[in-house]
Amino acid sequence: MNSLLLFFMSNPEGAQGGGGFLATWGMLIPLFLIMYLLLIRPQRKKQKEHEKLLTELKRGDKIVTNSGMFGTIFAIDDEKNKVVVKITDEIKVEFLKSSIAGKLDS
Repeated sequence: MNSLLLFFMSNPEGAQGGGGFLATWGMLIPLFLIMYLLLIRPQRKKQKEHEKLLTELKRGDKIVTNSGMFGTIFAIDDEKNKVVVKITDEIKVEFLKSSIAGKLDS
């Protein structure tokens, strides 16, 4: 029975001891750093640019919405976060500001 207990308590050849913990963290930290640099950081930059675009919108700007609709801003309601977009002279449509994809060059 003593030999059986010694068998389970002994460290088999080839198994790592306390260095396995450090090696694991040594691999995970660079992995998270790479994920941050390749995925999270560019997405945040794009989001900040979109927020800047939305704050700089003014009446008369030509825009395109996320659904692909083109128009001109007729009115902006910052309190309700809405924009009235003029499609033609007779058609005006109300959108959320966040649904504006971009501003078109005149």
